[in-house]
Amino acid sequence: MIDFARNVRLWFAPQGIAEEGSTPDYRFSLANERTFLAWLRTALALIGGGFAVDQFLPDLRWAWRVGLALALLAAGVLCSLRAVNHWVRCERAMRRGVDLPVSRFPALLSLAVAVVAVAMVVVVLVRGDG
Repeated sequence: MIDFARNVRLWFAPQGIAEEGSTPDYRFSLANERTFLAWLRTALALIGGGFAVDQFLPDLRWAWRVGLALALLAAGVLCSLRAVNHWVRCERAMRRGVDLPVSRFPALLSLAVAVVAVAMVVVVLVRGDG
């Protein structure tokens, strides 16, 4: 828990990372930054999908529409928070010369998106009869 609190502080004061270990090859830091940006693009896509479900499916029952929209929005929020946390953890690991951190988040995110996609398939099939 203490390590997590330190990571959160580094979100807002990344210069503190420079105090740890030695500077890694800049190519690795830039690759870490590209990964961070890819996670942010994914978060934006999920958030956009949540708004799209809410705005462009007005005929869908309220509970389905709100449930699917909130699931996508929540996944986008979690993805964006995870992006910055992963960036800090990887940067610290590279500076320390230790293995990069592992995470179950990609698997959990993909399962959540798959569940929402299956729900959307059900919605499309049910709406096809009307």
